[in-house]
Amino acid sequence: MATVVAFHAHPDDETLLTGGTLAGLSAAGHRTVIVVATDGHMADLDGRKALRLGELEASAAALGVHRVAHLGYADSGHGPVLYADPPDRMRFARADPEDAARRLAAILREENAEILLSYDRNGGYGHRDHIRVHEVGKRAAEFAGVARVLDATLPRDGYARLVRALTRLGLPFHYDLSVLDSFYSPRSAITHRIDVSAQAARRKRALAAHRSIIEGSSRFAAIAKVLLRMPTPVLARVMRWEWFAEEGATSTSGTPLDDIFRPASR
Repeated sequence: MATVVAFHAHPDDETLLTGGTLAGLSAAGHRTVIVVATDGHMADLDGRKALRLGELEASAAALGVHRVAHLGYADSGHGPVLYADPPDRMRFARADPEDAARRLAAILREENAEILLSYDRNGGYGHRDHIRVHEVGKRAAEFAGVARVLDATLPRDGYARLVRALTRLGLPFHYDLSVLDSFYSPRSAITHRIDVSAQAARRKRALAAHRSIIEGSSRFAAIAKVLLRMPTPVLARVMRWEWFAEEGATSTSGTPLDDIFRPASR
């Protein structure tokens, strides 16, 4: 059995990008680990345990994930302003990428990871912490000698159609929709497409665990509320696939592979 480590920026990111894949791997007997760069909080925690890390642990349990780790950074926020660091920790966007990569590499070595799941070079939708995840994840794999890195992503054209449809329904997307063409990955870059429909119930429980975010008014909260209201069979169809682009590889056949343990052509 293999060990697969999924590196994410914030608690809750794991549910939408890799939750089905992790649940499927765990159910098949593989060891799965989630590492988050940030605790998801912007402010000083004043010695308290981060609420969102507790929610992440509940989400991980729903997915069958064996271990959760945090690199120790604070959320950097998304938008034009990068706020000052809280007094008790550094924002991930200000971290030395080499130092952050060494922290992640230590976990990869400890776990003897076979595959690292990270983010695409665009950070998905351009969040500064997501872009840094791509940079740090790639470097950490080099430090730890992890041969295969798969970047969790979405097909750009499908994502753009979805966002424009949701915008017409009144869901908030606080950016210029013209930038959608630079988000995520073109279909030609996607090397793996995993059918995760069988994991819909576990993903739904994992998503529901992030209560503090769902009860808010963010874009993620709006999307999560819609997904959680869906009957599980409908959710299984709506969120059937998870996509990955393997670093240093290409999809030569035009058809993505359906198993992350099958390496793409290099």
